[in-house]
Amino acid sequence: MTSIQFRPVALEHASRLINHGPTVLVTAAHAGRRNIMAAAWSMPVEFTPPRIAVVIDKSTYTRELITASGGFGLIVPGAALMDLTYAVGSASGRDLDKFAHHGIDAGAGPALGMPVLEHGCAAWLECRWIKEERSEQAYDTFFGEVVAAAADARIFDHGHWSFTDANADLHTLHHLGAGKFVVAGNQIQAKVPAGQQT
Repeated sequence: MTSIQFRPVALEHASRLINHGPTVLVTAAHAGRRNIMAAAWSMPVEFTPPRIAVVIDKSTYTRELITASGGFGLIVPGAALMDLTYAVGSASGRDLDKFAHHGIDAGAGPALGMPVLEHGCAAWLECRWIKEERSEQAYDTFFGEVVAAAADARIFDHGHWSFTDANADLHTLHHLGAGKFVVAGNQIQAKVPAGQQT
């Protein structure tokens, strides 16, 4: 699934989609069931193959679906989706179909068929769960190998972010707690010191 604005992201650049610590939406589906939740803690942990870590409480419905299906989606919502991001992080998918309840339009990822969102989002990653017997029961941290990724070319293109006034609705969210967020922006460029090569 890629819209007119969304373009595939080379897997060697996939870690850049979350290396600045944005709040993400985690999606999962299995046997006709699906869920979406917000997660404030995710990060890249390997370059090749690209691997990520995301904290998902052991008791969540999303985690149940991930362990059953073996995959998940990691969506990077834009600032325009702040209220939705907070809402899906504040209710359990066991109680309602959050996609239907909030009118979320999701497509299927190209590699694993996990729910991916593009409208109002900066990027998505589709991940294969890396099963680790010891950590599965003891920790809330989940690991995944990125098998497909795409981003809105208006904000992420050729492996790099570009935060501008023109794409402010796509600027990434960063959760501070209690429903408070900050938005990425005010991008500045460092100068290379004289005599130093990049």
